Amino acid sequence: MKITTSFPLRRSLPLLACTALGTVLLGGAGVAQAAEKTECIAPAKPGGGYDLTCRLAANGLLDAKLIDAPMLVTYMPGGIGAVAYNHVNGVRKDDGNMIVAASTGAAVNLALGKFGQYDASEVRWLGALGVDYGAIVVKADAPWQNLEELMTALKENPSQVAFGAGGSIGSQDWMKAALTAQAADIDPKRLRYVAFEGGGEALAALLGNHIQVFTGDLSELKSQLESGDIRVLAALSEERMDGPYADIPTAAEQGYDVEWPIWRGYYTGPEVSDEDYQAWVDRIQKLAEDPGFAKLREDRGLFPMDMVGDEFDAYVKQQVADFKELAQQVGLTQ
Repeated sequence: MKITTSFPLRRSLPLLACTALGTVLLGGAGVAQAAEKTECIAPAKPGGGYDLTCRLAANGLLDAKLIDAPMLVTYMPGGIGAVAYNHVNGVRKDDGNMIVAASTGAAVNLALGKFGQYDASEVRWLGALGVDYGAIVVKADAPWQNLEELMTALKENPSQVAFGAGGSIGSQDWMKAALTAQAADIDPKRLRYVAFEGGGEALAALLGNHIQVFTGDLSELKSQLESGDIRVLAALSEERMDGPYADIPTAAEQGYDVEWPIWRGYYTGPEVSDEDYQAWVDRIQKLAEDPGFAKLREDRGLFPMDMVGDEFDAYVKQQVADFKELAQQVGLTQ
């Protein structure tokens, strides 16, 4: 099964002490004193995709002089985004200085009703600064050299291989495993899957031999590729990526018609003023067009995605509707 999205894609290829939530201040030391504070909430523990997404905004906006002071990055794990989503709707509905990192995974969880009483219309979707792709990852010393060998092992005994990723059954990382298994005529419900609170934890579990397969994102893997600790069996992209990913075959190349693009973007509270909302939209748009930002994004393994404001808001809501249909296809809902 191929999962695609319809966004326009253009490819080119001092620390503040932390308290309960885990907040860091990214950027230089001197300018924070007299300028307006901004904040990005990463709905997970440090490491992984949401951390990357917040740091992309924090570093990029400051470097491009689109904010005057270092941006706070606050870690708010829980429910793979649910705690942060409920926090914004319950406590900070009109906070015009705050943005929250989001991704395709948030759209999946909203489709499955995992954010409680709130749906996709309860926040204001701002825009995306990059797109990533799913990946099927094993340790460098794993017995499987390619996706075909892994699928053969799964067919023989699906419960013998432990998959793991950041999110429970039904999350986007589980979806990657499920759709790849389904493409090999393996019932996704027979997979052995271990849920973690974020991609950083799941990757650590892979390296620690607690799981055998990690269904993560390409951007999370760059440093591990350089270290030689992992082997990426497949990229869930429509074609091979450039740079450090050039030697990674796609699932489609290996006979499994599965794609999973992951946008990395932001939302803000439902009662944020139109003026503050538009200010964030303008910042994101200008940053996406900034020549210096292209290098920052590429260094984090992401590719360009150009969609902001009302267009992005409509896109996310449509994607949530599409994922509701997909959930029925893989047996998560009736």
